[in-house]
Amino acid sequence: MSALAAPFTFANGSTIKNRYMLAALTNLQSGADGVLSDDEYHWLTRRAEGGFGLTMTCATSVQHRGVGFPGQLGAHEDLHLEGLARLAEGIKAHGSHAVVQLHHGGMRAMGSYCDDVPMCPSDDESTGSKAMTVEEVEGFIEDCIAAAVRSQRAGFDGVQLHGAHGYLLAQFLSPQFNRRDDAYGGSPEKRAKVLFDIIAGINQACGREFSLGVRLSPERFGQRTEEIRDLASELLVDPRLDYLDMSLWDVFKDAHDEAFAGQSLLKVFADLPRKGVALGAAGKLYSAEACERAIESGLDFVLVGRAAVIHADFPRQALANADFEMHALPVTREHLAAQGLGPKFIDYMATWDGFVAA
Repeated sequence: MSALAAPFTFANGSTIKNRYMLAALTNLQSGADGVLSDDEYHWLTRRAEGGFGLTMTCATSVQHRGVGFPGQLGAHEDLHLEGLARLAEGIKAHGSHAVVQLHHGGMRAMGSYCDDVPMCPSDDESTGSKAMTVEEVEGFIEDCIAAAVRSQRAGFDGVQLHGAHGYLLAQFLSPQFNRRDDAYGGSPEKRAKVLFDIIAGINQACGREFSLGVRLSPERFGQRTEEIRDLASELLVDPRLDYLDMSLWDVFKDAHDEAFAGQSLLKVFADLPRKGVALGAAGKLYSAEACERAIESGLDFVLVGRAAVIHADFPRQALANADFEMHALPVTREHLAAQGLGPKFIDYMATWDGFVAA
């Protein structure tokens, strides 16, 4: 039997039925107010039905002024509770662990949601972002915790903190964008304080039975691979966490950072000691064989993104056929509709070069 088919139990006691996780995927399908739409519900529940052991929402807003995309799902107000509850129930009905990914756009927030003055750890001239006051940083931390509590009330099994891809948490981790000289900047440890404060707050507010993960990206967006590696080494032994999700862009590529020249980026993280915290990664996992290789390279689970857009039942097909590969691109709009994507999501994927047939 494939190792990917085996159940996995997190440190908090939650068990997922296999090692396939749906990566959080922007899809632009919900309302301008962040309320769940039927299209987003069907997109996600189809993936749970298709065999994912853990099904994760798109990046979901924790503050109105942090909304980063049109049609982004929200968890920052009680008006979102009804839709979140419906979604949690729909995902869990298929035996999938239901997770909300908590997100704040920071300097990448939509102007219409933040009065054209995005928040950022430090002033950023290129985006017009203004440095957050200590009170605003503390408010962001509290709003992340409140969104986790709201997700738990809705029936979700856990949340993931989006600390990757240049959004607000990643901005705090970056020495390029975080030039603060207070408790939240000035050293790698202080730049990570926001993340650790949120972890502590969610654990306290939601209890350890609520699963908690973190997503990081070790390259691009002003990150230093060495600093993200050191942060990952802390997170992988933190008893308050269940899993770490590394967004590598390509799971099998070499590191770009000259300090790690010739080294597999995956190996940089897979070789770190773990104590109860599972490690997964995403990046160009398009076939059953690639997913198997990733597990054999030291991961506990894999995160599938693009291939899950193309195939609602990617895990089921990959587990049934060791030779299964993602359908070649481009695909038709009709194919994507048949896989549970709504019109807005299909239009969004059509903006990706070579994804949707003209």
